[in-house]
Amino acid sequence: MAIDIGGTKIAGALVHPDGTMTATTRRPTPRGVDAEGVMAAVAEVVADLSGSPLWSSAVRCGIGSAGPVDTSRGTVSPVNIGAWRDFPVQERIAAELAARGAELPTVLAGDGVAMTAAEHWLGAARGYANALCMVVSTGVGGGLILNNQLHPGPTGNAGHIGHISVAFDGEPCVCGGRGCVESIASGTAIARWAREQGWTPSAGSGPGGSGGPDGADGPGTARDATAAGVAAAAAQGDPIALAAFDRAGRALAAAIAASATLVETDIAVIGGGVAAAGDTLFGPIRTHLAQYATLSFVQELQVVPATLGTHAGLIGAAAAATMLLPPSASSEPSSAPAPTA
Repeated sequence: MAIDIGGTKIAGALVHPDGTMTATTRRPTPRGVDAEGVMAAVAEVVADLSGSPLWSSAVRCGIGSAGPVDTSRGTVSPVNIGAWRDFPVQERIAAELAARGAELPTVLAGDGVAMTAAEHWLGAARGYANALCMVVSTGVGGGLILNNQLHPGPTGNAGHIGHISVAFDGEPCVCGGRGCVESIASGTAIARWAREQGWTPSAGSGPGGSGGPDGADGPGTARDATAAGVAAAAAQGDPIALAAFDRAGRALAAAIAASATLVETDIAVIGGGVAAAGDTLFGPIRTHLAQYATLSFVQELQVVPATLGTHAGLIGAAAAATMLLPPSASSEPSSAPAPTA
């Protein structure tokens, strides 16, 4: 069983051992309500799942959530869900499941860690024993696979590459640090820096439809005052837009190289709305990576786009449950390749 909680939607699904999903359901994340109002939407998703004939087949539940998260306590304080601060989401979901006859082991993972589990199971990091996976959108998050194991750390925040400092004298970050990757390479930061340098959205059309806020929802047009719009302008050769993505790519390259040097990862997988810019982002990352990943054991480091897109949240919640919770001897034969989560 997989539940994915974000700032715009709360989704659920029953995920099979091969990664296919059934009983998929979703609700918009409520706005202008208190903590219980948001939880009511989660309860509706659980109720929908309980109507599936496969409900009784589930053996564990994975919960992926926007962060910050504290998996040691099972709590979340998502920046895009203001009503939840230190909300005990894992305990509350376990209670909802039990009330509907499914007393399952549950696990909580941040969205970056869930994305990492998904890409390692079925996506671009599949087959790699050591991987860094990243989400570059309105923020920058990530997770680690080390020796084929998901490595969330004690509170579920290991691999949070967005708050590695790559600019010693850089501008303050919202986290309280200075020169963090997120303050340079997030969709928000790319758009802000471009505007500060004098870039303004043009009247011309870019290569796609209207983009979401700060590049969170895919390609945009050169009229968008967001990272999607900056990407569209860069594709048309705008020098400030190109410089904004070069700056972001350099920050990401420095952080990727530092992480790979520390734990010897083989591949870096990048997803999220800003990654939809394609070579506009990946070109600068790969160019600058050669300047930072100079030691012999990181020189072959690959940087590739994520492949699972919008499915990464639910698949990742299921994958995290499979990787972080022990198998159920009563429910799973030893020959089973993976549980139904």
